[in-house]
Amino acid sequence: MLVNCKNCQKKFVVPDNAITESGRLVQCGSCANKWTQYPTEEKQLKKTEIIKNTNLKETKAVKSKNIIKKTRAKKNLYTAEYLQKKHGIIINKANDSPKKKVLEKKINFGFYSYLIILFVFLISLFGILELTKEIIIMQYPSLEAYIDYFYEVINIVKLSLAEVLN
Repeated sequence: MLVNCKNCQKKFVVPDNAITESGRLVQCGSCANKWTQYPTEEKQLKKTEIIKNTNLKETKAVKSKNIIKKTRAKKNLYTAEYLQKKHGIIINKANDSPKKKVLEKKINFGFYSYLIILFVFLISLFGILELTKEIIIMQYPSLEAYIDYFYEVINIVKLSLAEVLN
């Protein structure tokens, strides 16, 4: 027995003894449409097949003229629900605003940035000491020897760096 889906017009072959007089619930394997199928006589079946075939030819002709493609709805892979369900990522919606989001850029200092800051700090400290050396010696005469030793060490470092670089 041939069974036709009324939704997508697909035909299926079903054994005659599978459908009883009381009917049977069947489901289309193509579109998942469900309906109750009752047994039919072959004469009625042939007539309905002829009518449906002509209808199919007409609908196919209409469809070929007006090509309509069915597209599946694409899933947005960046929604909060999808990310949480698929990857376990939780996005806080408390910070969301209807305005455009501005990406916050975090500024990171690397090793060389800290080294430059330290170098500038030491040069500034050395310059301040140079400018206030006489005032400090007048206030604290016992520090004169330490300040002189400090300047000697700096001169030794300068000479050793100059030799290494040359």
